[in-house]
Amino acid sequence: MNPKKLLAFLLIILVAFTSSIFGAVTGVILTVNYIGNQKTQTTVLNEVIATPTPSSIIISNTDIQTTITDVVNKVEPAVVTVVGTISGMQTFFGTTSDQEVSGSGVIISRDGYIITNNHVIQDTKTISVFFNDGTEKEARLVSTDVYADLAILKIEGDVPGVAVIGNSELMQPGETVIAIGSPLGTFRNSVTVGVISATGRSLDTGNGYTMEDLIQTDAAINAGNSGGPLVNLAGEIIGINTMVVRGGSSSTTAEALGFAIPSNTAQMISNQIIQSGFFARPYFGANYESITPRIAARYQLPSDYGIYLTEIGNNSPAQQAGLRVGDIITKLGDEEINEKNSFINVLFHFKPNETIAITFFRGNDSMQTDITLGETTYP
Repeated sequence: MNPKKLLAFLLIILVAFTSSIFGAVTGVILTVNYIGNQKTQTTVLNEVIATPTPSSIIISNTDIQTTITDVVNKVEPAVVTVVGTISGMQTFFGTTSDQEVSGSGVIISRDGYIITNNHVIQDTKTISVFFNDGTEKEARLVSTDVYADLAILKIEGDVPGVAVIGNSELMQPGETVIAIGSPLGTFRNSVTVGVISATGRSLDTGNGYTMEDLIQTDAAINAGNSGGPLVNLAGEIIGINTMVVRGGSSSTTAEALGFAIPSNTAQMISNQIIQSGFFARPYFGANYESITPRIAARYQLPSDYGIYLTEIGNNSPAQQAGLRVGDIITKLGDEEINEKNSFINVLFHFKPNETIAITFFRGNDSMQTDITLGETTYP
């Protein structure tokens, strides 16, 4: 090759190589400037591509923080600390001292009705509530629903605030929620923030029954938070905090596993207790196992949703409707029973003594019949 042409070719390669290095270095410099100086990065990027400026992100974060603060200011006056006294126990050595227990609650009406957990006030002989400003009021127990772990209290006189009840069925995993309560009974109206981790959870309480359709959250819930509200960013109560799961042993310890009773369930039960003095549940009269797609595939069931009947009560509505062990119920009325719409949740949409249609499988045959629900305080 001609020496002059060779020299020119090498110069072209050198220039291209130098340009690529310069571009890479420039990119590194811009990246470092973005991390170290947001204002410099904003100017450079706006000349190249249209992207949101860091200031808009900061404003967005500020808006979220402001929203949380506004929600807390709105809801906090309606949140109370619940303190109960349990009588001392008779032992061989005499009677022990009375024991004090505590939890949280939320005012739901101007005339002084309060929702809390049943386990907060269970076996108490006296109950008091404390407002956020320290004011103490004597409370009386109206009634409880043990199986939903809910209790309704009543106080007299003026109340500092009333909570707004939201629609828990509209909440989705990932949405921001706020828990307010009195952890350990001492740190009154503490605020924690998290997200909805899941909905429709079921938990075995260890007391012979299962709580269904619970909201799972990673917002910190501790002893004393029980009965306090779980709130959405609209300032609406979408759950009543009820328990936290830590795990079965040191090797299976879990964190951020809190659970709340959906507000729709709490409102339905509280409304009936306030009106009637007790909560009457529609009675079906059968034990069952919930079906999931995995269970259906494993046992080759004709439906991948619904409930599998394992036991039918004598003279129960289920028996009178002609249902049998092994039947798979997929619908009550027009409502499908599935992982997002549990059997208990669907059943609660109907009233005691109401007659409804049931869709079910017997073997591989799809069938329908009617059932007249009974009335009971047991789910």
